[in-house]
Parts: sequence; structure tokens; C-alpha cells
Amino acid sequence: MNLGKNFKGFLIAIEGIDGCGKSSLSENLISELNNLGFETVKTKEPGATPLGQYLRDILQNRTFDIDDKAEFLLFAADRAQHMHQVVIPALQSNKIVISDRMADSSVAYQGYARGLNIDIINKINDWATNSIKPDLTIYLKIDYQTAISRVKHRYNKNEQELTHFEKEKEEFFKKVITGFDNIFKIKDKDKVLIIDGTQNQNTIILQTLEHILDKIKIKKKLNE
Repeated sequence: MNLGKNFKGFLIAIEGIDGCGKSSLSENLISELNNLGFETVKTKEPGATPLGQYLRDILQNRTFDIDDKAEFLLFAADRAQHMHQVVIPALQSNKIVISDRMADSSVAYQGYARGLNIDIINKINDWATNSIKPDLTIYLKIDYQTAISRVKHRYNKNEQELTHFEKEKEEFFKKVITGFDNIFKIKDKDKVLIIDGTQNQNTIILQTLEHILDKIKIKKKLNE
């Protein structure tokens, strides 16, 4: 599909707490967009690069304590490499990039839930991402009990252990939810889509896909 010679890709971030359905939505959107003729890249934070895979293993499967500031800086290192190696080249090639988590996750998890300075997190995120922001952020809003029941069902089914973050207590995740809610209250409404994550996948896909296509058309017209 010809998106116009000045079209420089389209960056979508999918955000929400563990178990909200980010990974499923990402996969389904990629499939739908590919069927429509778009060139896409599915990616994630952390772990989308060789460096990121090492950092993801440290963060998710740690066997030792990590200081909260160090935890954030590991995410920031992953984010910088992710932007350099995956996101920027894909956008320069006019591709649609869908990322399971981006900078807002650090604000919610390390800022609101861990209690780190949000202004500093935002400054480091801005530096790590070369000030590149998503064209659209999809926030899958869901309650803790529904999300954690999904997480536990998934891991019981595959006989796997929960990650470090998935083992956090309810109080932690309620702070994360508050963080995401506050983040998306003040963001540009044209760049945020809030979706009820408790809906079935077909409904969520239809809602998000229609919105994405409208935003791509608008960006294309602005760049023609």
C-alpha cells in the first residue's frame, strides 16, 4: 500500500498492566494490518534486541535484589537500544510499528508504583528515545483481579513460573493502574485510545483497527 512519499511510518504503543491483553492485541493487529497490505513491525519492551533479551532476563527472572533506580535505568538502556536498532529504522522505512510497552510503562511502574521521581523518568525517557513519541498509544484498561486471573491461567496452562513483576502484590498493581490513568488523562487526546480490556478480543480488535486506520489516513494527508 502506497502511504505517500513523505510518510515516515506510524508508531503505536500498547500499554496496560500485566494480563491486560497487550500481546494478543499486538499480534492480532499485525495480522489485520498485514492483510490490508501494510508493512509492519511487531516489537516489545524489554527484549526486542540482543541486548534487550539479556536485560529482560535480568529484570523478569532476577535472583537478586535490584535497586529501584537501577531497575528503571535497565529499562531505559533497553529502550535506547530498542529505538536505535528496531523502531527508528522501521519508521524510516515507512513501516507501521506496534510495540508492546514503551516509555509510559516506566512512568507507571517505576514512577507511580516504585515512587521514583517522574520528572527525571520523563527526561531520561526523552533522551533514550531521541524525543520520538508514539503517534498513537492504546491503553487497555482493566481491573487487577481480571488481569491477574488471566496471568495465572496462562502460566498454569504452560506450567511456567510468574515473572518478577507478575509476582508483585495487588497494592503495587493498583498504583500502576492509577499511574496509567493519570498519564492518559493529561496526554493529547488525539494520540490516546482507551479501551476496556475486559471485552472480547474481536470487539477490541475492531475498535482499535478502525481508530488506527483513521489516524494513518490523517497523518498521510498532512504529509502529502
